[in-house]
Amino acid sequence: MDASRKKPFDPSIQVSPDNPCPFLRGLVGEGFVDGGTVPLNTLSQTIANASGEKGPKKVFARIQVRGVALIANGIGHIFKSIWSGAQLNALRGGPLDKLGAGSRILGVDGNVNEDEIARLASFGRTYTDPAGGGTEPGLNASEIDIFMRDNLKRAGDAARWYYPLLMKFEWPVLLKIMGKGEGKDRYLGIADVRTLLNERQFPARIDQRIVSQPILSTCTLRFRWALGIVAALFAAALLAVVAVAEFPNQVRAVLPQKLAQALPPPLPKLPETTAAYWLEQNWSLKDRHWFHHTSQGTATFPVPYDWFMALEQPRLHLVSRPGMMKDSAYLERFGFIPSPQSIQTDVTTLRRFGYANVYETTQVPDWSTKWTPAENVDGLPVGFARMTGVTDPATGHREEDKIGLTCAACHTGQIHYQGIDVRFDGGPAMTDLKKLELSTGLSIAYTLYMPFRFQRFADRVLGAEASKADRDALEQKLGVIGKFLLDWQNKYDDTIKHKQTWDKKVQTDTEEGFGRLDALNRIGNQVFSQDFALSGVKGFEKNLHAQDAPVSYPAIWTVPWFKFAQYDASIEQPLIRNAGEGLGVTALLNLSDAYPEDRLWRSSVHINTLGWIEDMLRGPDPFKAADSAAAKKFGGLLAPKWPSQILGDAWKLDQTKVDNGRKIYAEMCSGCHLPAVDTPAFWSSGHWEPSGDSKVLNAVTIPTDEIKTDPEQSRVLSDRIVDVPGFLKVNTADLQKWWQCDIPTASSPTEMVYALGLMTVVDLVARKWMDDAKTPDAERAQIWNLARKNCLNPAPGPRYRARPLNGIWATAPYLHNGSVPSLYWLLKPQNERPTKFCMGRRDYDPKDVGFAVTSGERCKTGETEFTAGSQKDPVQGNSVLGHSFERKEGEPKRPSVIGRMFKDDAERYDLIEYLKTL
Repeated sequence: MDASRKKPFDPSIQVSPDNPCPFLRGLVGEGFVDGGTVPLNTLSQTIANASGEKGPKKVFARIQVRGVALIANGIGHIFKSIWSGAQLNALRGGPLDKLGAGSRILGVDGNVNEDEIARLASFGRTYTDPAGGGTEPGLNASEIDIFMRDNLKRAGDAARWYYPLLMKFEWPVLLKIMGKGEGKDRYLGIADVRTLLNERQFPARIDQRIVSQPILSTCTLRFRWALGIVAALFAAALLAVVAVAEFPNQVRAVLPQKLAQALPPPLPKLPETTAAYWLEQNWSLKDRHWFHHTSQGTATFPVPYDWFMALEQPRLHLVSRPGMMKDSAYLERFGFIPSPQSIQTDVTTLRRFGYANVYETTQVPDWSTKWTPAENVDGLPVGFARMTGVTDPATGHREEDKIGLTCAACHTGQIHYQGIDVRFDGGPAMTDLKKLELSTGLSIAYTLYMPFRFQRFADRVLGAEASKADRDALEQKLGVIGKFLLDWQNKYDDTIKHKQTWDKKVQTDTEEGFGRLDALNRIGNQVFSQDFALSGVKGFEKNLHAQDAPVSYPAIWTVPWFKFAQYDASIEQPLIRNAGEGLGVTALLNLSDAYPEDRLWRSSVHINTLGWIEDMLRGPDPFKAADSAAAKKFGGLLAPKWPSQILGDAWKLDQTKVDNGRKIYAEMCSGCHLPAVDTPAFWSSGHWEPSGDSKVLNAVTIPTDEIKTDPEQSRVLSDRIVDVPGFLKVNTADLQKWWQCDIPTASSPTEMVYALGLMTVVDLVARKWMDDAKTPDAERAQIWNLARKNCLNPAPGPRYRARPLNGIWATAPYLHNGSVPSLYWLLKPQNERPTKFCMGRRDYDPKDVGFAVTSGERCKTGETEFTAGSQKDPVQGNSVLGHSFERKEGEPKRPSVIGRMFKDDAERYDLIEYLKTL
C-alpha cells in the first residue's frame, strides 16, 4: 500500500459548500484530491480505484467519470474542464445539482441535516454485517430506489424530467462503492453514510482500494491508450472480417453505397425442391438441351471459359474455402435453372433435372441432330454455353474458348409451387443478370487482391507445376481485365450522371431485378460504346445511356410468325433481331481502323446458329400443310399448357368458369389480342399479311398515348441518339438500297437515331459474316428470309404490340415492364394495383395467376423489390398504370382505359380461368 499518496486526515480541511457531493467531499477531506480544480486524469483514476472494478470495467468507469465531470460545471466550463480539470468548488447550481429535489442531507451551507439522515434510514431495515457479524441499519438497491422516488414526489413541481437520470449517479453509486454484501443482500450502511457526511471519511476498505493502486502519469496513460487503440483497431478489423465473412448481407445493408459495392450482392436461399418437371412444348429432349447450351457466338463473361471455371465465389470464409462460381447451386441463386451434363445419361439423373415426362410421352422428331452439337460437360445451368474455335475478329489469332449466355438464359422460365419446379422453354426467365455481373467482377477482384486466391486460381488454370513467369503473366492478364471493368464502370457512372432522359430528368439506373432486363439500352451501350472501347476506339463513352427502361423477358413461342417481335414493334427482320441480341450479349466485334479495312465488321456471332434457333422456334409453315383441309396450327415451340395434371387440386380447372370466361374474353380481349390461336377465327383474322410465299401476323399495336402503360421502352430506339466514327461508313441510306425501305435516313454520317444506327450496324455485321463464309446467294436468301425487310415500322409514334395470349399464364409478372404481379391485379383498376412487390424465388399463385401480394410485405434476403415510387417521385420505367379496365357504363373512351369495369371479382376470376387454358 502506497500510504504516502494519502495526506494525513484532517477534518479541519475546509470544503466549499459549493461542492454538494458527499463522495467528492470525502475525497477532499481524506486528502486524495484537492478541494478546488482537479485534473480529470486524477479524478477519474481515483474514483475508478475506489470502485474496486478491474480490467475493462475499470476503464469504463474512468470514461464514465470523465463524461460526468465534463458536464458537471456546465457547457460554459467544458473547455476549461478539459484543459484544467473539474472545478469541485463550483458544482452547486450546475447541471447535476437537483436544487433541493434530492435528499436534502447537505444544506446549501455545506452542513449536515441529521433529521434527513434519519429519514434516509427510515426507508431501510436492519442488515447483518458480513464482516463483523453484528447488525446495523442500511438500504439495499430497491429501498434506495423507493427513497429517491419519494424525494422526487416531495419536490413536486420543482423536480425536472431528467432528475431520475441524475439520481442513478448518486445513491446507487455509493451503494456500488461503499456497500456491503453481495447481490440482493448488498446494502449501504447508515453508519458509513453518517461518517462520510459528517467526518468526510471513507471506510478503511475504500481507503485501501485507493491507496493500493497508483495514479498513472499522463504519459503512461497515453501509452496505454495508444496500445488500447491499436488493440481496439485490431479487434475491430477482426470483427469486420468475421462480419463480412459470416454476415455479408447485413454488413452490406449498413454500408455506404460505394463501400457496399465491395461486397457481393445478396442472393435468395434455394428452397428444397421435391420434384421438377419440364412441360411438353413440341420439342424433343435433344432439341431442348441443344437450345439450352448452344453458343450464339457470345463471350458474355469477361474471362475465358477455363478461367471462369477456376474463379471462386466472391465470399470470405474464415476457415473453409469459398465455393466456385461455376457451381450450379450458386448460379441457381441468380435465377438460373439446373441442367444435366448430358442427356445421354440414366433415367434417375434425368428425372432429377425435371425430364421425367420425357419417358412418359411420345417424342417429336429431332431438329438439332443435323446441326453443330452443344455440350455441357461442366454441368452449368440452362443458358450457359462454351464458344469454341474462337478467333479474334481483328487479328485473326486463335483465342481461348469463351463462355457466354444463350437465348435460353433469358427465354426459359420456371415457376415454383409448394416445393415443385415447373419449367418451360420460351418463357420469361426469373434471372437477375445485374447481380451476376457484379458477382463476376467481384470474383475477379477478390482473386487479384485476397490472400491465397490467385495462387489457387493459377493452380487450376495452369496446373500446380506452372512456373513463376507463367503465373505472373496470368496475373497480369487478369489484372488488365479487372482494371478495364473498374474503369468502365467509373466511366459509365460519370457519363450518365451528366445526361438527361427524353423528359429532361437526370439519367439514373432503374433496378432491373429478378425477371427483368433493359435489353435495348444494354445493346446500345455494348455496340455503340463498349465495343468501340474494346476495339481501341476512344471517346464513345458519350453514347452510354442509363439502364432505365427494364422490361420483363418476353415469351418467344409463336414469335417467328409475328411481323414485329419486340414489345415496341420495332424490328421486322428476324436475323437483325437475333444478331442484334447476340451483339448485345457481348459477341466479339472488330470496329477498329488499326487493321486492314476488310476486317471491319467481323464478329464472333454465329449467324448460322441463330438461323437454326429461329427454325426450331418457328417450325413448319402452317399455311403449307399437306392436308389443306386440316385446321391450321403452329408447329415449332408451342406455349406450355396449364400444368393441372402435375400439381394439386388448386390447379384443377373449373369448366363452368372457363365457359363464362370465354365469353368475357371475346367481349373484352379478342379485339386487341385476337381470338385464341386454336380457333378458326384466329387463322382467318385480317391481321395475317402476305410475306413472300407465306404469311406473318401483324399484331395489333396501340400508341402509348392511348394504352398509357409505361412509355420508356417504346422511346429507346426512337429518342436515343448515337455517334459513330466516320471511318466505319455507317450509311443508314444503305437500308433503302438493300431493302427498298421507304424510311427517313440519318442526316449526318456520324450521328443518327439509335434505331437506324443499330439496324445498319447489325446488317453490316451479318453481311460480313456471309461474305467471309462465301455463302451462296440461295443460302443467303434462306438465312435472311428476304421477305422480312430490315425497315423501320412505318406506324407513327411510340407504341406497343398486343400479342396473342397463348401461354399467358406462364409470363407473370405482367405488362411489358413486369410491373403487375398477377392477372388478377392486371384486371383491377390501375390505381388499385400494388406499387411494390418482391421478386426472386417465390411461390406461384394459381388462383391469381402470378404472384400473390400482401400489403406491406417485406422482401426476403436476396429478393429484389419492384417499386413504382410515388406520384411525386416516380421510378423511371416502373409505372404500373395503363391497360386498365375501369370504364363505367355510359362513359366515353379515354386514354389508359381499354375496357369496362368488371362487375365483381367473380367475373374477373371467370376470365382468369379461361386465360389459363390458352
